[in-house]
Amino acid sequence: MDWTAFWVSVRLSTATMLVLIVVGVPLAYWVAFSHRRWKFLVEAVVALPLVLPPTVLGFYILVATGPMSPFGRWYASTVGRGLPFSFQGLLVASVLYSLPFAVQPFSAAFAAVDPRLIETSWTLGVSRPATFARVILPLSVRGLVTGMVLSFAHTLGEFGVVLMIGGNVPGSTRTVSISIYDAVQALDYQAAGSTSLVLLAVSFVILAITYALQRSAWAAWPIR
Repeated sequence: MDWTAFWVSVRLSTATMLVLIVVGVPLAYWVAFSHRRWKFLVEAVVALPLVLPPTVLGFYILVATGPMSPFGRWYASTVGRGLPFSFQGLLVASVLYSLPFAVQPFSAAFAAVDPRLIETSWTLGVSRPATFARVILPLSVRGLVTGMVLSFAHTLGEFGVVLMIGGNVPGSTRTVSISIYDAVQALDYQAAGSTSLVLLAVSFVILAITYALQRSAWAAWPIR
């Protein structure tokens, strides 16, 4: 069992989930409540990683962050090193790849809030940010938790994008999925099997706890 690769994956998944909370919540709010005619284009861009092959997405991210792109040159001159084949590059790729797994549950939860509650809050003089914090967010906990768990679990097992952007640098970009792939390539099926079993168990426990907490929450506060 390659525990170093496992903890790289856990660290990457946690960082991706936190970034997607910051980025995904405002984007999901706009998707849920915007009346722009071109909103469907934004929704299509957000959902693109669901249908795009990971290698294709990884290739475009690699080109966009590489030394030949303006952004890549700016980042390298500012930070002192490039994004490709670094943990930071993995984080950028993972955020883009897992974006729909956070934004879609968030926006669905926001849209499911009773509009009468929101309008009542507005008529009482509560500002839109305060209404979002006091009304929409508390009533969207289930969708928020779902999006956070899905983005974490999805990042934990991703392979194609990680391999394209991060390569295979031990302790930095070598994730658990790449470790399994390398073990299979080396015909070390025992190592591949033990690592896969740990990943399977962790993913199952995360999802089981999430569903249990959601059921408990909605049993205590049922929808009428």
